Amino acid sequence: MDFLFQIGKYFILVRRVFRKPEKYSIYLRQLLFEINSLGLGSLWIVAIISVFMGAVITIQSAFNFTSAWIPIYAVGLATRQGIILEFSPTLISLILAGKVGSNIASELGTMRVTEQIDALEVMGINPAGYLIMPKILAAMLINPFLIVISMFLGIFGGWFLGVMTGVVSSYEYIYGIQYEFRPYAVYYALIKTVFFAFIITSVSAYCGYTTEGGALEVGRSSTRAVVYSSIAILIFNFLLTQLLMA
Repeated sequence: MDFLFQIGKYFILVRRVFRKPEKYSIYLRQLLFEINSLGLGSLWIVAIISVFMGAVITIQSAFNFTSAWIPIYAVGLATRQGIILEFSPTLISLILAGKVGSNIASELGTMRVTEQIDALEVMGINPAGYLIMPKILAAMLINPFLIVISMFLGIFGGWFLGVMTGVVSSYEYIYGIQYEFRPYAVYYALIKTVFFAFIITSVSAYCGYTTEGGALEVGRSSTRAVVYSSIAILIFNFLLTQLLMA
């Protein structure tokens, strides 16, 4: 029953978050700040993970495609499909759940235990909307760009390190990533990314916003935020794949 209680509290908070803002200019300024904080601040880790992720997929594919019936360009094809369909949208979102989610939960949790959120309520400001809505919108706007960059760097990393290690030629790899390419795969990945961005920010914000106690509870809220948002991402990844790829 506690699980259903928490789900109910989560949806009540989401409804409060999207109430009409008191002043749009303040929310716009906060939105731009969150885009820089949540999105651009995560660019470096997305880039590093994507390059080496693409390289590992390329090398593993090359060593596993040992049959004479499998052409060499299948290495580029497997890398492209793996990165675009699953690794970039899902794995990168899980990484962001750890980095961004814990940051959101600890920030809001600290504001809750130090009574800063209560002070906003006394001032007549909707704290749920002011503190959470810009984070959700910022993530839903910037995360698709991060995933597109991840796709490019993953495929580039597979090409660069695959050619450098000699497991595949440049021509065969490039031919493979172009072979029967369907743009819908990118649209599918970006649709998933928007859903994942909402899950990461809203679940993490809920965990931080409902923190009770002191500093120890703030740490626990951060842990819960990462765990819950990661589980939700995996569940919705399955559901969205069934809906969009059926």
